[in-house]
Amino acid sequence: MLILTRRNGENVRIGDDIALTVLEVSGTHVRLGVTAPRSIPVHREEVFRRIAEKTETAPTSGSGPVAAVETVAGLATATPSRHRARISLKKTRSKPTG
Repeated sequence: MLILTRRNGENVRIGDDIALTVLEVSGTHVRLGVTAPRSIPVHREEVFRRIAEKTETAPTSGSGPVAAVETVAGLATATPSRHRARISLKKTRSKPTG
């Protein structure tokens, strides 16, 4: 796992197409902005797990993970385009090992 330190307004880039922006740090919560192509599903962990559980039992009309997510979520995307999602993540304190 890569661990990075960022401040409000700073970004983390993943490849050429994905950017994570720290929008706000408040107490134990961090608000992130995610800029990614529509072809890349972006979900909170608990939503991702629910979708994965449903896709194990639901047939998909297309192929691949994007089609599976679109089928379960009832999304229809004619052409891929960029989207921005805001995700609120709770900070956790890591205990020193040793």
